[in-house]
Amino acid sequence: MTRNGSTSASTAAGRPPGRVAVSMIVALMTTAALTVAGAGSATAAVGGAASAPPPVVTRAALDPSLVAGRGAAVAFSEQEAENATTTGSLVAADRTAYTLAAEASGRSAVSLTPGQYVEFTLPKAANAITVRYSLPDSATGGGITAPLAVTVNGGAKRTMTLTSQYSWLYNQYPFTNDPQAGLLHPDWWITECACVPSATTPTPTISTPFRPMHFFDEQRLLLGKTWKAGDVVRLTAPAGSAASVTVIDLLDSEKVGLPHVRLVAANVLLFGADPLGKKDSAAAFDKAIAFAKKHRLKVYVPPGVYQVNRHIIVDDVTIEGAGNWYTTIRGKEVALSTPTPDGSVHTGVGFYGKDASVGGSRNVHLSGFAIQGDVRERIDTDQVNGIGGALSDSSIDGLYIQHTKVGIWLDGPMNNVSITDNVIVDQIADGLNFHTGVTNSTVANNFVRNTGDDGLAMWSEKVGNAGNTFDHNTVQTPTLANGIAIYGGTDNTVSNNLIADPIREGSAIQIGSRFGAEAFTGHLWITDNTTVRAGTYELNWNIGLGAIWIYALEKNIDADIQVVGDHFLDNTYNAIMVVADWPVKDLYSVTNLHFADIRVDGTGTSVLSARAMGSATFENVDARNVGAVGVNNCGSFNFTPAGSEFSLVDLGGNDGGGTTGPWLAPWELPNTITCDDRPPVVVPPAPSAW
Repeated sequence: MTRNGSTSASTAAGRPPGRVAVSMIVALMTTAALTVAGAGSATAAVGGAASAPPPVVTRAALDPSLVAGRGAAVAFSEQEAENATTTGSLVAADRTAYTLAAEASGRSAVSLTPGQYVEFTLPKAANAITVRYSLPDSATGGGITAPLAVTVNGGAKRTMTLTSQYSWLYNQYPFTNDPQAGLLHPDWWITECACVPSATTPTPTISTPFRPMHFFDEQRLLLGKTWKAGDVVRLTAPAGSAASVTVIDLLDSEKVGLPHVRLVAANVLLFGADPLGKKDSAAAFDKAIAFAKKHRLKVYVPPGVYQVNRHIIVDDVTIEGAGNWYTTIRGKEVALSTPTPDGSVHTGVGFYGKDASVGGSRNVHLSGFAIQGDVRERIDTDQVNGIGGALSDSSIDGLYIQHTKVGIWLDGPMNNVSITDNVIVDQIADGLNFHTGVTNSTVANNFVRNTGDDGLAMWSEKVGNAGNTFDHNTVQTPTLANGIAIYGGTDNTVSNNLIADPIREGSAIQIGSRFGAEAFTGHLWITDNTTVRAGTYELNWNIGLGAIWIYALEKNIDADIQVVGDHFLDNTYNAIMVVADWPVKDLYSVTNLHFADIRVDGTGTSVLSARAMGSATFENVDARNVGAVGVNNCGSFNFTPAGSEFSLVDLGGNDGGGTTGPWLAPWELPNTITCDDRPPVVVPPAPSAW
């Protein structure tokens, strides 16, 4: 999540949240070496077979049968490059932060040097593709551009111009685009030196580039015609490319329908909008909106690319595009001559409701267009989000949002907003955030990939969020923080989501008392979600997290929390973690926590790691391929004669385990201490049908 002057990384990456920081080895190479070393670590099969192999279609790099009914129902078919035919080389799987593989979908990709290709067999008829890729940075930062040749069945070549201008961040929060920069905060704790820098003489030096991250971007292409299932799409890094390597992570293919047309509407073209994107069309949008409101019409934005370099203020209006593959609203980030009262120093393309302090906006309906920003650095005070402000009784549907700070950041109080069927990718910070007093609202069937912070968040700062639902969304590869995060609030639900591949300082799902959030009250349902390749390594604490992470940092967590029907697959460390930060370990507890009908398939360490006071109940929690003792119960680390301060209540049906025997028994006995602070990691096998 992002906030003024702070972040979900500001505690984890900037100031010590744990009791001790222990050194860790991070591969810090030159930019080119980072990409090439990752790409050359293994060799994929060489292509050129007489007939194309059958396509391997996945969801979050999993067999779709393992996630049936969960996550967003999307129009595209996902194919991982590591399953395709290539003359390039495999980027070997790795989950270590600051490595290229860690940010790849499924933790692996394919690297192409100039002249090499990767090709995908279409599983269904398609006329459009999305390529997720990574190019090296320039030596001084700022990115490069390079071509990618696209052919189908060896036919006419089309060229995509890829760029790394929106990739590659470095250093400590809030990060920099400069790969050669020294520490942004020399007085902050950094794990790499195993010390508090301000207590050392001299200030520790670092290798540069320091903590490279945010490697990937994606680009879409209409193919000009519909190709049939079985046709072969080849992506080639052309000879002479400016990129020493072009890393291909995946290909999404789909059949895009005809453009939507609204004949009776306030058409922006009639008010002077330029569909070629050569002149700024912001004023034309304002005029079309004013006319539409006066005459009770909808605003229609036909196919084209429209340049808009500031916020479009929306209230009591419907704006429809021809579809997000056809209508694109694109803007530059513009420096302001004077900062605004909220601290913004830039503006940029975005559709904003009025501020909640003046009543907010109502009856706003946005659909069927793309928003593409120009945000390349993280400045948390900037309002450079795709959608912003307060929007009650409103809907956001079918948008594609890329390269803004946060795709959708809504500042309440506000009520009854529906956010459905959107694609939010390549953000500097969050994908979506319900911030302060958002109530009775739904986020459903959205696809979120490659955010720079939480994928989806509810942040109850000052005023609680209540009665909201995050349902059937897919969140992949947040490069920092969590897939879905709930910070305080009342009677909220997280259900039927698919969350994959968090990379550092976060989990697939976090329930957190932090960032000044109001307390959890009422209930919180976490039901029928699937996580995969979660349970990351917490760099500052030097421990593994859980796929679901319950974190009592600022208050007790004692609302009725029901975690029911969830599947935690291929967990790098733990499936479940309950923790209070070390400075508050004797102040705050986690109670009224209930787990039922859970499947845990593979843990590097334990099913449960408890590092707090409190208790939880477990019923029908089945586990297999558990790498360490099933329950790692440290309580609050006081190690009293009475035992652990965290109690497990066995309600029955808790089956399975690993090499140490049943995962729960006998560790559920009251106050049993089974504390191994950093157990060895046993890499679990790939998930399979239960």
